[in-house]
Amino acid sequence: MRKSNTCAKLRAGEPVRICSLGHFIPAYIRLAAHYRYDCIWLDLEHRAMSDREVQALLTYFHLFDIDCMLRAPTLEKTRLYRYLEDGASGLMIPHVSTAEKARMLVNAVKFPPLGDRGLDGAGLDSDFILAGGDDFIDEANRETFLVVQIETPEAVANVDEIAAVEGVDGLFIGPGDLGLRIKRTDTDLTLDAAIETVAAVAKRHGKAWGCPAASAERVQELHAKGAQLIAFGGEFRALMNALQQCSSELDQVYGT
Repeated sequence: MRKSNTCAKLRAGEPVRICSLGHFIPAYIRLAAHYRYDCIWLDLEHRAMSDREVQALLTYFHLFDIDCMLRAPTLEKTRLYRYLEDGASGLMIPHVSTAEKARMLVNAVKFPPLGDRGLDGAGLDSDFILAGGDDFIDEANRETFLVVQIETPEAVANVDEIAAVEGVDGLFIGPGDLGLRIKRTDTDLTLDAAIETVAAVAKRHGKAWGCPAASAERVQELHAKGAQLIAFGGEFRALMNALQQCSSELDQVYGT
């Protein structure tokens, strides 16, 4: 099966180059690969695509040798591992606040002995039956990854237990949701303190961690804290910047 760029970077202790995508734009996948991104975070939590659209995009990920970290819109076991069968390199699951939920996810997306994923062996991940047997099962466990999102004060309180779950490869802070819940909860926790806690726990358990970054300066700050999973860049930002630039140039021609 295809080797994961993300897994290779994590095993080498290197940062993973991640950008984001939330719309059906096949060309974006080619461009991200060309500009040396390792992985695209495909968001299906807040964006809607049909199963066929997702399958189509995943073929482009394989064609251009770039990982898809798919943020799933469901916790249904068979749908989760079907994303892997269709070619996703890894899954990112939002709102994982307990170790029990983390273990449930490992059970869903990893083959025995780590989990209880169902075996098909006829998807894109196994080259449509051309790869199979124990070699494929071992490779699938090794070359796919599970990232859980830390997005609540409860998740921060339980992050040591969550990180200790075998089969969880990374912790990804959702600053929007976590920041919202900190503001709306009677807690002394701050977002900065939560990030420090996650960073320390991840280091102790040998797990990767990260979060989105809106600037190169923020990437530098997170990287200095040991983050390997930093999402920087996406089609929204690219489109906004391009349209802002073009509109400014039109102002120069037409006047504001």
